Amino acid sequence: MLERLCSALSATALFGIMGLTLVDVVARKLLSGSVPGSLEVTELLLVVVIFAGLPLVSLHGEHVVFDSLDPLLPRAVRRVQGLVIDLLSAAGLSVIGWVMWTKAGQMLEYGDKTQQLGLTLGWFVYLMSVLIFVTAAVHLLLLAAPVAHHHIGVDQGKAG
Repeated sequence: MLERLCSALSATALFGIMGLTLVDVVARKLLSGSVPGSLEVTELLLVVVIFAGLPLVSLHGEHVVFDSLDPLLPRAVRRVQGLVIDLLSAAGLSVIGWVMWTKAGQMLEYGDKTQQLGLTLGWFVYLMSVLIFVTAAVHLLLLAAPVAHHHIGVDQGKAG
C-alpha cells in the first residue's frame, strides 16, 4: 500500500508538472504570455515528486552505494553493516523530519507564502516532513525484515 500511495503521489505530481509545462509553452507561443505562477507550482510539485520518491528509493534499495570493499568482507559482516546503515539512516532521517516539522510550524505561524500565487508553504514542508518520517520507518522495517536487495547475506525469502 505504501508503494502504491507514494508512487501515485509522485506520478500525479510529475503529470501535473508535464501538463502545466505543456500549457505554459503553448500559452507563450500562441498568446505571448505564460501561465501565472507556473514556476511556483512547478517547484512545489517537484518537491512532491522528490519527497514521495524517497520511501520508494529506500524500499527498493536504490540508493547510491559504495561497495568496492564488499567482496573482501565476510557475509556476516556485510549483513551487520546493512543493519547498522539502516539504523543510522532511520535515526538521521528522523532528526531531519523533526527539524522540518518544526520549521513547517514556524512557516505557518509566520504566514510564509509563495510570492505570486500566495500558496502557504508550511503545508508543503509538513508533507516533506511526513514523507521523510515514512522513509525513516521504511529503514526501521528493513531492520525487522531485511530483504536480499538491501542486505548482502540475506537470501530472498529468508529474512533474518
